[in-house]
Amino acid sequence: MAGRYEPIDSPDETTLFPYHDLTPPTVATVARARQRIRQHLPETPLVRSESLSEVLDAEVLLKREDTLPTGAFKVRGGVNLVASLNDEFRDAGLLAASTGNHGLSIAWAGREFDVPVTIGVPEDANAGKVDALEQLGAEVIPYGDDYDEAREHIEKLAVEREARYIHSGNEPRLIAGVGTAGLEILDERPDVDRVFCPVGGGTAAAGYCLTLGAMADAAIFGVQAEGAPAMYRAWHEETLDGLDSVDTIAEGVATRVPFAVPTEILQEGLAGFRLVSDDAIADAVARLFETDRIVMEGACATAVAAAFQAGDEIRGETVVLPVSGRNIDREKFERLLAEREY
Repeated sequence: MAGRYEPIDSPDETTLFPYHDLTPPTVATVARARQRIRQHLPETPLVRSESLSEVLDAEVLLKREDTLPTGAFKVRGGVNLVASLNDEFRDAGLLAASTGNHGLSIAWAGREFDVPVTIGVPEDANAGKVDALEQLGAEVIPYGDDYDEAREHIEKLAVEREARYIHSGNEPRLIAGVGTAGLEILDERPDVDRVFCPVGGGTAAAGYCLTLGAMADAAIFGVQAEGAPAMYRAWHEETLDGLDSVDTIAEGVATRVPFAVPTEILQEGLAGFRLVSDDAIADAVARLFETDRIVMEGACATAVAAAFQAGDEIRGETVVLPVSGRNIDREKFERLLAEREY
C-alpha cells in the first residue's frame, strides 16, 4: 500500500509549507511521544461499561479520553507537536483550522509552552468550543460554511504571517501523539479483540492501527457518519477526492476532504470501515448518558453506534470504544436527551 497516495491533500501543500514532514509515524515514534506527553498529561482510564457489556454480550471497555484537560483525545497530539516545535516558529506562532477539538488541543499546548495560537473555525462553529478556545488565549477567526472553507482561509493566513500551520490530519507528530492512547490500553488489556474508532481526519484510528492493531493484532474498525463519508470513500475506493458537502449532527467527523497521511495508515491497518446514521448517533449519545452518565459528542457516539450495528458479530469479544470527546453543544445535548428515552 505504501506510495499509493500522494502525501498531500492539496497540490499546493508542499510548496506552501515545506517544513511539513509527511513521513507516517511508526511504533517507535509513538513510544517517544509517550515519553514526551506523560510529562504534561495524565493517562486516561480504561473502564468496563456494565450496561453496554450486558446489552452487547461482550466485554465493552471505554477509553475515557474525555477526562483529558480539553475534554478530547486530540490534546495528546497537540502536546507532542508543540513540545518539539522548532524555535523559528515560536514567535510567529501556530495556526490551525478546526471544528473545535483540534483547535482546543493546539490552544492548550500553545498555552502550556507559551506559543501564540490562532484558530480558524466555521462561522457556525460550536459556541462552547469557541468560548473554550478564547479562554485558552487563542485568537479565533470565524470563516466559511464548514471546516474545509475555514482551513483554506487559515492556510493562506499562515503563509502571510510566516507562521507554523498545523494540519489536522497530515501531521505525523499529531498521529504519534494520539497513538499513545493505544499504548496505554496495551499496558492494561493486551487481549483486546476489536476497537471501533470514530474517524474525522483519521488520526485516532491511525494511532490505534499503529499500536493495538500492529502490536496486539486487534481488529481496528473506523466509523464515520453516513452524511460525511469522505474517509470511508477514500478507504474503500482508494481516492483522495473530496465531497461537495457534508450533512451530519456530528461536527467532529464532518470533513469533506480525506487526509493523505492517515489514509495511508488506515488503508493498510483497518480491518473494516462502517457508516452509521445520524439517528443511530443521536441514540448513542442519549444511551451513554442514561446508562453510564457519560456526556459525549456526536463524533464520539459513532463508535457506540457501530458496536450496536455489529450486534452478534462482537458477542464474546473484548471491545474498546474510545470516548473521544465530551464537547457537545448544551442545546444539542438537551434536545437529543429530550427526544430519546431509555
